[in-house]
Amino acid sequence: MGKGRLVVVSHPYAEHLLTILRDRSTGLRAFRETMRKIGLLLAMEISKEIPARKVYVETPLGVKAEGKLLDTGRVVVVAVLRAALPLVEGMLEVFEDARLGLVAARRVEEKGMRPDKTFEIELNYTSIPSLGREDVLVVADPMLATGSTLVEAVIEILGHSGKPGKLVFATVISTRIAVDRLRNRFPDAVIYTVSVDPELNEKGYIVPGLGDAGDRAFG
Repeated sequence: MGKGRLVVVSHPYAEHLLTILRDRSTGLRAFRETMRKIGLLLAMEISKEIPARKVYVETPLGVKAEGKLLDTGRVVVVAVLRAALPLVEGMLEVFEDARLGLVAARRVEEKGMRPDKTFEIELNYTSIPSLGREDVLVVADPMLATGSTLVEAVIEILGHSGKPGKLVFATVISTRIAVDRLRNRFPDAVIYTVSVDPELNEKGYIVPGLGDAGDRAFG
């Protein structure tokens, strides 16, 4: 398809969960639990990118049946702290044997958004398992606003942990600006999101969005 594939998860239950996340009256506990559920749903969709092996099992009727098992041991899920923690918790319910990586990153918001709608990014901590050509790297961050954080995080990951066979981004709400930025920078990647919202305000927040996902989840 040329530059990076975008998959918008258009599903009634995903829309139901997203509505709860957007609602300003949703409290911390409900927000975390809803984010976990949407992570599980995203992982189910992303499982299309995971290699599977053909197996034969014997049913209780003594008959062999052909099936497939996902090779979730080839998955490396990276959570961008702190907002992605509930999202990744849900994803790991599907990717049961996945390895987990962590990236602590923050937008340097006191310097403001640049004219090209990017931010300076401060990476404070990374812990990423080694990556091989058979691995699927899933980088999770609920809010894909400008793309600045994920671009810097993935450059850091690829520079120090190796290159995976496939790169997948897992987000909840995105903007067209950020999606295009990721597609241009990582043309072989696949971006999964539940919504592409129409605006990015002068402070770099998604509109209508859901506010600051980290603050909404953890206070």
